[in-house]
Amino acid sequence: MSHDDAYEDIVKTRREESFAAFDSRRKGLLHRVHDVLHGNPALVPLIVLLASIVVFGLLLGSRFFSPFALTLILQQVQIVGIVAAAQSLIILTAGIDLSVGAITVISSVVMGQFAFRYGIPPFIAVICGLAFGTLCGALNGLLVSKMKLPPFIVTLGTWQVILASNYLYSRNETIRSQDIEASAPLLQFMGRRFEVAGAVFTLGVVFMILLMLVLAWALKNTAWGRHVYAVGDDAEAAALSGVNVHRTLMSVYMLSGLICGFAGWALIGRLGAVSPTSAYEANIESITAVVIGGISLFGGRGSILGALFGALIVGVFSLGLRLLGADAQWTYFFIGVLIIVAVAVDQWIRKVSA
Repeated sequence: MSHDDAYEDIVKTRREESFAAFDSRRKGLLHRVHDVLHGNPALVPLIVLLASIVVFGLLLGSRFFSPFALTLILQQVQIVGIVAAAQSLIILTAGIDLSVGAITVISSVVMGQFAFRYGIPPFIAVICGLAFGTLCGALNGLLVSKMKLPPFIVTLGTWQVILASNYLYSRNETIRSQDIEASAPLLQFMGRRFEVAGAVFTLGVVFMILLMLVLAWALKNTAWGRHVYAVGDDAEAAALSGVNVHRTLMSVYMLSGLICGFAGWALIGRLGAVSPTSAYEANIESITAVVIGGISLFGGRGSILGALFGALIVGVFSLGLRLLGADAQWTYFFIGVLIIVAVAVDQWIRKVSA
């Protein structure tokens, strides 16, 4: 090799090293941001939540920062938050459940009808409602995991079936709050209120927060939680590594149905009555909370606490804009923007990690 060839090789090598060093520096910040977001998927919705609270606080002052206003947000999002917990579990497995709202409502109807139509003790009626919600989840799970049907199609069908069954069974009749208070006050248990330093909470709000914390711990620290993420990330690879995909999916769908049953109980407490026409928007609202909360619709990534933050973001925007006197359509506008941004951030994280 001549001296000129050797020199060119040295120059070429140094140039490549220089480009590599530049590329490393260029990607360094990007990868650090990605690592933070990937390792803490609830961070983005938490930042958005805190920022929205600060903005509306500055615009509204004490009207927004009062204990009453802040706890009112929690009371308004408790049903959506509980249903979003159920939806989060399904989406983490790369599925989606369009029937969660219908399961919630029919669970509450079963509790009410069993207590009033059949004279069953309220405690047993509540257990029957929870069991029926679990049964609905098991049906979805069987169709998805055993028959290998797409979750979207399955739950679209069961949503219609359960919704129609709800109206037929209840005869579209509402059980009034006065009747419940007189004969079966246990049905309104989740709606009981207590005050802490001027802030008013309900047992439904406490249940929502505890549920989110328990599920977050289980998903992070148990073998079941790791299996849920593994199935959502790649079901075939999970099966090859020894994960029982069918059992995992069944547990997720049944637990989701049970959580919807609890949401139905909380719904009675929130309304004070049993109404077969309530919570009709829970499907979309729960998906909205999950998406804004940073849980990937492709499965396998996200924190269930993000769904809680997502629900609270919707609550903050709804109350803040209402107190500002803005048209209600602006709430849908900003929530729509947040959904698009949340999906864009998820796609960006996936591209960077690829």
